[in-house]
Amino acid sequence: MLTLEQKQLIQEKAKAIRVNIVKAVTAAKSGHPGGSLSIADVMSLLYFQEMNVNPNEPKDPNRDRFVLSKGHAAPALYATLAVKGFFPTEELLNLRKIDHILQGHPDMKYTPGVDMSTGSLGQGISAACGMALAGKIDGASYRVYSVLGDGEIEEGQVWEAAMFAAHYKLSNLTAFVDFNGLQIDGDITKVMSPLPIDEKFKAFGWHVIVVDGHDVEALHAAITEAKATTDKPTMVIMNTIKGKGVQAMEGQAGWHGKAPSQEECDQFVAELLEV
Repeated sequence: MLTLEQKQLIQEKAKAIRVNIVKAVTAAKSGHPGGSLSIADVMSLLYFQEMNVNPNEPKDPNRDRFVLSKGHAAPALYATLAVKGFFPTEELLNLRKIDHILQGHPDMKYTPGVDMSTGSLGQGISAACGMALAGKIDGASYRVYSVLGDGEIEEGQVWEAAMFAAHYKLSNLTAFVDFNGLQIDGDITKVMSPLPIDEKFKAFGWHVIVVDGHDVEALHAAITEAKATTDKPTMVIMNTIKGKGVQAMEGQAGWHGKAPSQEECDQFVAELLEV
């Protein structure tokens, strides 16, 4: 169980992550705010409580690894890394700008703290499986974490990776599905339904946990349970709200890939800071 101080810190950092997501996407005049805001809580929990990472040693071979499989939610990863201290928060205002380190999708070559370049949906979880298998072979202590989108799991490659992870008993791999129910074209059940997500991953041999993706206590308990599972990978299905924290964005597919105006940004940031 998290202490009150730990919970407050995670929630405070999640708020900072959300504020910086909105500011970064606004400055870029493009990007993906909806699905970035929906994963801010798990990102905060991972980087400020669960994961062994050090901004001063971003390539430490013993560090835990994180792969953002839904690479279009890069603003969430960048905001988290900036708040953690991997690079100055001011750099977030250079998102998607030429000659700067923050591309539209994560790039492991140029951005401190990014463990895998992602963006082509389905490939991130596959890379995470490879990292986890390498850790098993090397007898390493690090763990691998990955976040997928619920629309992303319509990709066949995801299920090849799911088969692979179960076959090799990658118990050092914990993945999360951001189940906000919306993708760029609308309701996931109307585009290409991946439901039931939990039963599918169970059938593929994963340990599956379903939680409220905005409840850091529940997420912490799920990660603790995953660490105690020694014979299979764990999938945490997070019930989330797209655009979480900004009322005008919440549950709106239209905010999947649209940047706020400066006026909207000011309004959204003020709303986030009020909570």
